[in-house]
Amino acid sequence: MFSKSKINEPGPKQADATPAAPASAAPAAPTPSDYKTSAPKAKPAASLLSSDLHITGNVKTTGDIQVEGTVEGDIRAHLLTVGETATIKGEITADDVVINGRIVGRVRGLKVRLTSTARVEGDIIHKTIAIESGAHFEGSVQRQDDPLNPGGRKSAPAAAPAAPSAAVQAATAAHKAEG
Repeated sequence: MFSKSKINEPGPKQADATPAAPASAAPAAPTPSDYKTSAPKAKPAASLLSSDLHITGNVKTTGDIQVEGTVEGDIRAHLLTVGETATIKGEITADDVVINGRIVGRVRGLKVRLTSTARVEGDIIHKTIAIESGAHFEGSVQRQDDPLNPGGRKSAPAAAPAAPSAAVQAATAAHKAEG
């Protein structure tokens, strides 16, 4: 069923090669080796920002990032893992966010997880969230169906709030006079 791969074996020597087929010959049927170029590529490893690295500026990728150092700027990624030694000062936007370190700023994620060593100072906008016992969090938590979109559930820009009607203003004034 399984056979040894011939990828690393040398090909036939020039002297051993068979003569080329005439141009009028029918094309040969594709062999399994012809399909290797269309095979799906393996997912690349996560980018690691080590603990001695300090970045000032925004970071954006469609892949995964593991931060162990310091980032002063916004981060956009597919999966963001914030290590215990990491500090991020800026907005985070990712499909999955795992926080073990410190974040000062807003977190937007479909799936957000604060581990027991997490320290977050800022709002979290999420679809699902998990906060382990011992995590430190100061801010608000808001669930949205599409937290990666800054507009949230709204697809159109929000309209400016209308001025209160005369009836509402009168009722408010009457309530203040009573109290």
